[in-house]
Amino acid sequence: MNKNLKIFTNGLLKENPTLRLVLGTCPTLAITTAAINGIGMGLAATLVLVCSNVVIAALRNVIPDKVRIPAFITIIAGFVSVVQMLVKAFTPSLDAALGIYLPLIVVNCIILGRAEAFASKNPILPSLLDGLGMGLGFTAVITIMGAIRELLGAGTLFSFPITSRFISPMIIFLLPPGGFFVFGILVAVSNGIAKKQGKKPVEHLGCESCPSKDICSNASKISEEAAENE
Repeated sequence: MNKNLKIFTNGLLKENPTLRLVLGTCPTLAITTAAINGIGMGLAATLVLVCSNVVIAALRNVIPDKVRIPAFITIIAGFVSVVQMLVKAFTPSLDAALGIYLPLIVVNCIILGRAEAFASKNPILPSLLDGLGMGLGFTAVITIMGAIRELLGAGTLFSFPITSRFISPMIIFLLPPGGFFVFGILVAVSNGIAKKQGKKPVEHLGCESCPSKDICSNASKISEEAAENE
């Protein structure tokens, strides 16, 4: 039980995919202009992450190693399509707010990274808990980020007026520079907490800090080999 609890909490704190692993920054910066957007994107990604982890873990001994990346992407794309159709059917306003970033969950580094680094090497239950923990960690961070940007940029929180009646909203927080600023502050706070706990802070924001960098390089090699064979 302690091992499963550690796997679950790993994505919430120690290896938070957004603040500690610095993955999925594209949707993090793009859709966090409102708190509700963060919840919507986070829950959608969490559902895909949990379902794909479970399926990949169940098939880990069946999928040939040479085609594992295409197989993982196919499984992930299937669940993303289901989630996209559900969002379109039941919450069209959220679908409009998330736009292209909802179908782009297919190429989210968090999901493919956990499929390769964890689900393909572990049984179903630990993979489910890993996906749930990583997904909720991602959801929490982008919701907090969306709440900060919405409050400062529009004076509202979940569309309810908070400070807009007596303080002029700072529109810049709804623009890309505001997103980078808030994200940088949250990463700095996360680094400060990590240092106090004796952990290594985030030092690189490029591919070197990404645990999935080997996946990308392997995928590139596969593409190059396929092109040469043609």
